[in-house]
Amino acid sequence: MEKVLIIGGSKGIGSAIVSHQLENKQVYNISRSAPEISNLNLIHYTADVLKDNLPEIESIDSLIYCPGSINLKPILSLNADDFRNDFEINVIGAVKVIQHYLPALKKATNPSIVLFSTVAVKLGMPFHASIAAAKGGVEGLVKSLGAELAPTIRINAIAPTITETSLSASILRNDRMKENMAERHPLKSYLKPQEAAQMADYLISKAAGSISGQIFQMDYGLVSFKL
Repeated sequence: MEKVLIIGGSKGIGSAIVSHQLENKQVYNISRSAPEISNLNLIHYTADVLKDNLPEIESIDSLIYCPGSINLKPILSLNADDFRNDFEINVIGAVKVIQHYLPALKKATNPSIVLFSTVAVKLGMPFHASIAAAKGGVEGLVKSLGAELAPTIRINAIAPTITETSLSASILRNDRMKENMAERHPLKSYLKPQEAAQMADYLISKAAGSISGQIFQMDYGLVSFKL
């Protein structure tokens, strides 16, 4: 049975990925709180990846790093700590995890890593300076490590548009705001966690064996189309 390590699988997209992967894989999850789901194939470790020592796991086939942030403020309302915290969560946490589990990944037959970016890196959006800067670092990491770890380990990122999770609850807090958000997208909808989970599943599969160093926009046309 393949083994996948998920960081941040207790909520949002991470939770959807855990549920999806449990169908046919051994899942290790590291997050500050335990996933609500219970399954014999799920092993949970309670930890803050930025502060705590990471558990030792001898064998994994794939690593999916899900932690992120939505810190939307005008530039004059942002301070150095805002930028620093977003960078820590999105980039430093990913680097720490990758460095720690790289020896285990190198033992696998078809090892891969999936990180998460945002459409705000490609599409300039007001009030996204801090998170876009941090996720820009994630995309740079994907490109650099894709080259460095080839041909042994593949690494890609998913860049979602706004997704219906607890992080975006304030932006999608009522039906009118949801309708307005859907209308902003050319395909007249926005992302659901299960869609991102399916993309992550594809990217760690053998079917994606030719793909590394890529950023996949899941944007309902927001970045690509102007209608």
